[in-house]
Amino acid sequence: MQDDPTEKLIDAALMHVPFDGWTETTFRAAIADAEVSPTVAKALFPRGAVDLALAFHRRGDAQMVARLKQADLSGMRFRDKVAFAVRTRIEVAEDREAVRRGTTLFSLPPYAPDGARAIWGTADAIWTALGDTSDDLNWYTKRATLSGVYSATVLFWLGDDSIDNQATWEFLDRRINDVMAIEKAKAVFRDNPVLSKLMAGPAHLAASIKPPKRRDDVPGQQAPGAQL
Repeated sequence: MQDDPTEKLIDAALMHVPFDGWTETTFRAAIADAEVSPTVAKALFPRGAVDLALAFHRRGDAQMVARLKQADLSGMRFRDKVAFAVRTRIEVAEDREAVRRGTTLFSLPPYAPDGARAIWGTADAIWTALGDTSDDLNWYTKRATLSGVYSATVLFWLGDDSIDNQATWEFLDRRINDVMAIEKAKAVFRDNPVLSKLMAGPAHLAASIKPPKRRDDVPGQQAPGAQL
């Protein structure tokens, strides 16, 4: 990986992001420090620092998936597996300031869609790594719900000064519990003979919705060549 220009540029950029953010100043400095051809750098990251920030996020997703594959999750409840995955994703980021600067960048209107796709991509990576096989509306709702949990937890983590980020992990547990409460309520709704009949039509329609065959056609997935 040492000769991979993408990895070299990300590592070089992280030295400058705390001072200059994910900006063209950082991008140019990374090119110089990594000794990568500007032509190659622009080919890899056409929008410069914006695409480099997305590559940093994508690398975090890949590192999380690698850790999840190595971890023994067999004895965990499923809600604990999800919490463990979110915690792992935050821990692999390591560079809090780089994440903070990325959050600032992707809160800007021109780049907000990129930020939303990045978060959706993380949620999709988590569900896929945990073996999710849903193929209907649940494919979307699981990822949408987890996107909310993940983004809220990251924002809390950015301001957390507790020992070993304990406050963040407690916050995460509360958010997971909230989601589980909603799922329990949905189960009660489905088991109620009156309500279940009332919603039989809408439920059938929702069940007919299938996830896209091409994952680049939904939030969180980049078009071919853009990679997220």
